[in-house]
Amino acid sequence: MALVLIVTRDVSDRFHGFLASVMLEVAPNVFVAPRMNRGVRERTWSVVVDWHGQEPRGSLVMVWRDLNQVGGIGLAHLGTPSRRLVEMDGMRLTRRIKATNVI
Repeated sequence: MALVLIVTRDVSDRFHGFLASVMLEVAPNVFVAPRMNRGVRERTWSVVVDWHGQEPRGSLVMVWRDLNQVGGIGLAHLGTPSRRLVEMDGMRLTRRIKATNVI
C-alpha cells in the first residue's frame, strides 16, 4: 500500500464529496490517502474518470508510488489544459499541449 494524492481544480462539488469519503482533504482541493491499495486507487480513479466524462470541467491529477515507473511515481491526469507525460534523460516531465487555431 502506498500514499495516493489527488489534486482537483475547478470541478463540481460531487467530486469533493466523493473524494472526501475515501481520502483526507488536507488543504482545499488536495486529497491524500496514506495507505491506499491498488484496487481502491483504481476504483476511485474509474469513478472520477466516469464523472469527468459526463461533466468535462476542470482538471484532476493523481500521484502515487509506483516503483515500475520513472522516478518511482505513477501519474494520471484528467482535464484541461491538456498535458502529456514525457520521459527525458530518465526524468518524467509534463508537457502542455497548445490548442491550435484552424481557419
